[in-house]
Amino acid sequence: MKKKKVACYIDGFSLYHSIDNLNESHLKWLNLWDLAKSLIKEDEELVVVYYFSAYATWKPEAYARHRKYVKALEFFGVTPVMGHFKSRNKVCKACETEWVDHEEKETDVNIALRILSDAFEDVYDRAIIISSDSDLVPAIRDVKTKFPKKSILVATPPKRHEVARDLRRNTSSYRLTKGRVKKYLLPEKVLDEKGKTIVERPMEYDISHD
Repeated sequence: MKKKKVACYIDGFSLYHSIDNLNESHLKWLNLWDLAKSLIKEDEELVVVYYFSAYATWKPEAYARHRKYVKALEFFGVTPVMGHFKSRNKVCKACETEWVDHEEKETDVNIALRILSDAFEDVYDRAIIISSDSDLVPAIRDVKTKFPKKSILVATPPKRHEVARDLRRNTSSYRLTKGRVKKYLLPEKVLDEKGKTIVERPMEYDISHD
């Protein structure tokens, strides 16, 4: 029997900030392919996992950690789709202090477009969306209207289930827990087939630093 195709779309910012709020930094070294695979059924096959995010290039240490993480994800089969941050000059009206703020751009649009285009190209029979962002509701509604035989599951990041009400109203949902996240961490060292280290876990993501 031919297995049903599943595609997973991961909102990197929604998931990151959810895990960051758990105050256990080692959980950020998360194997997204294995996490997505844990959500599929016996009669399904995981065909693609997309990771949507953007690099905070003005923060050297965070930027370096993020690049390592993306490299590790790619090794395990995850496809990164990177947006960007837009800088904006801001001024405090009360004290006239000036500063540069950074606003993330494109991520929710990239996710919505990929979900829709993959539906038209019949990439999946079921889509799993890991996010709590209500901006994805229009894309979900569009897929359900145009492709009623395709199903969509929203898996809300840890402790974000309640804030994802709009998403949950429009499709089936699943609550990701810290316990599930803990089961699917990347190894300390990602090795190629010859045993050569491709990327090593950042020190900040070691459990001893929590």
